[in-house]
Amino acid sequence: MRHERTVDVLIVGAGPAGLAAAAALAGTGAGRVEILEREQRAGGIPRHCHHGGFGDAGAVRGGPGAGDPSGLPAHRRLPGLRGLGTSGPRYAERCVDAAVRAGATLRTGVTATGWAGPLTLDTTSSTGLERVTARAVVLATGARERPRSARLVPGTRPAGVYTTGELQQDVHLYRRPVGTRAVVVGAEPVAYAALDTLRRAGVEVVAQVTWRPRHETAPWRAAGARLVRGVPLLTGTAVAELTGRGRLSGVRLRHRSGRETHVACDTVVFTGDFVPDHELARRGGVPLAEGTRGPAVDAAFRTALPGVFAAGNLLHAVADAGAVAAEGTAAAAAVRRFLRSGLWPDPGPVVEAAAPLHWVTPNRLAPDGPRPVGGRFLLRATEFLTHPVLVVEQDGRVLHRERTWGRRAPGRTWTLDASWLPRADTGGGPLRVAVERG
Repeated sequence: MRHERTVDVLIVGAGPAGLAAAAALAGTGAGRVEILEREQRAGGIPRHCHHGGFGDAGAVRGGPGAGDPSGLPAHRRLPGLRGLGTSGPRYAERCVDAAVRAGATLRTGVTATGWAGPLTLDTTSSTGLERVTARAVVLATGARERPRSARLVPGTRPAGVYTTGELQQDVHLYRRPVGTRAVVVGAEPVAYAALDTLRRAGVEVVAQVTWRPRHETAPWRAAGARLVRGVPLLTGTAVAELTGRGRLSGVRLRHRSGRETHVACDTVVFTGDFVPDHELARRGGVPLAEGTRGPAVDAAFRTALPGVFAAGNLLHAVADAGAVAAEGTAAAAAVRRFLRSGLWPDPGPVVEAAAPLHWVTPNRLAPDGPRPVGGRFLLRATEFLTHPVLVVEQDGRVLHRERTWGRRAPGRTWTLDASWLPRADTGGGPLRVAVERG
């Protein structure tokens, strides 16, 4: 039998986005604010990211934890946090402390299993079943790396196969041995975190493998095998098979030319390739954006369902901790406005990304005019681009043209200025963001 109760704001997910939203809401009199976290410890991905730079606006090293494309100074990202050029676990602790000190209720080991109404969630925990109804719900369930099975890599199912997050948890949280000789699959920012973690564990990294023609963090370099942080980088190469019984014994690699080789190793780490953790949103009937596969939202983080907001890496797998904390804070302001007014405008036109752009977010035009966090949309491409010119069009009209200086890689998030929003027609057709071809 389920115990039923009510709160004012229910936040699902206690990573940086959810905790920042909770701190901002509870600290400004939004009523009873409750955070649900299925893990036994709150803090999200930073809990097991031991590299530095968290909360430091200039840091870009180590993947989904450091650096901040939002453009916001560090002290505006999470209430009560300032100058946090620190490690992931310490950052996570301070995020939790900020939310709890503000007055939010944090419940760990609680899983939201489904919806019993538009703003009612069923939960399960070691203490039993509950049904929680809120005036507003904030989905901040984050993202996850796709494991070997989702990447359709054939072979046996031996021990020694990890994603970056699994590796970091085994090394940093559980102090488990992970092997002696490793291959890292991926050449994007998160791969650096995997390399550092393996080295801390005393594991020799014998190769880094990517199907792309070059490393995503250094796209200006020529394609071909070379050393990255002392590790041979094999470009244009994919893992064709895992070998070994009981324990991984090696990986069979297929090069773009068709040539195959076998590399002996007892550990393989699949890095990057993050996808939004959107199962709960889908169960609630929240429409998803085609490109991101996260909930479609406007600049106020409103989904198509009245009272349901979404923020953080659930929207765009994957941005860093500082950026998603800024989103959580901004989402809290939108939640407060909704609690006061009860108004929920109809979704505006879709904001679409045209190839070679992969996605753009926010992906709905807000009818009441708020701009995205930091005054910029976030973008990602599917190929390497050099000094791309971005064009925004609606119903045959060019609303904006912007040259982006620098080189853009598929695994990196970049931005589009939002100053063109007043020229958009909230009652018009879809807005199309494209790369202008010369």
